[in-house]
Amino acid sequence: MSTADYSQSDKGQDKRARRWHILVFLLPAVIVYTAIMILPLAETLRLSLFNVVDGQSVFVGFGNFQTLFGEPRWSDSFWNALRNNFVFFVIHMLVQNPIGVALAALLSVPKLRFGAFYRTALFLPTLLSFVIVGFIWKLILSPIWGVSPYLMDLVGLKSMFSPWLGKPSSALITVSLISVWQNIGIPTMLIYASMLSIPEEVLEAAECDGITGWSQFWKIKLPLILPSIGIISILTFVGNFNAFDLIYTVQGALAGPDGSTDILGTLLYRTFFGFQLQIGDKSMGATIATVMFLIILTGVCIYLFAIQRRMRRYQF
Repeated sequence: MSTADYSQSDKGQDKRARRWHILVFLLPAVIVYTAIMILPLAETLRLSLFNVVDGQSVFVGFGNFQTLFGEPRWSDSFWNALRNNFVFFVIHMLVQNPIGVALAALLSVPKLRFGAFYRTALFLPTLLSFVIVGFIWKLILSPIWGVSPYLMDLVGLKSMFSPWLGKPSSALITVSLISVWQNIGIPTMLIYASMLSIPEEVLEAAECDGITGWSQFWKIKLPLILPSIGIISILTFVGNFNAFDLIYTVQGALAGPDGSTDILGTLLYRTFFGFQLQIGDKSMGATIATVMFLIILTGVCIYLFAIQRRMRRYQF
């Protein structure tokens, strides 16, 4: 066997050794992910196809889904929660993400004074617990002991104050804006980091062509950060349709008033675990969880296969 054959054989053995090396290091993460994600998901999907009859688990196929969408008692609550969830998501898309892009553009201005302070202040609410944020805002907006009436009185707007969390017409919008306030730092920092990654040569070429200021942002920077905006949008979609903590903290498990802030997460909680006089139903809870999973999976697939491919041409 020639020297070249020996060298090729050694290279092949080195590649196989490296591959086993990678598998060994990936194995713990795969085991943990399977234990806390894959197996619970599989059990949820399985449980949605069964029901308890006379104390025994019986396979009913898609019977639970027929009950969820067919019986008024279930379908009314589900469609109300889905509609509220969609409004919750739209408010984040129309308020949180555009403001995040604008703030990131301001933070990326060269020689901005106190830039580090602004970045810290914007991201700080994201580090707070949902329980703390919900409790604080309940105190702030309370018409009895809250500081909102006093602060609005200082600027002559006390007549506009209203118990926003206690009115069905404004409760969902108010909770959504609280969530926007807490999470605004995430899109801001992601877009800011994306803007910093734009090559200086591109910006210098734009300046040579007389494109500066906000014109440079709209014509140069915005097209280049579209992939990051797309990622933020899909993260917002997934996060909002998995939301539960803030609604539960601010409005409780019943997500009042009159179910005006009820979303899929709170409906799932009440259905699966039960609440007050409502007895928990694990099969119907798993059915709602499965529908949530399918909704999120559909949205992610639409983004990956229909939207992301069109935005790849903006990447370097």
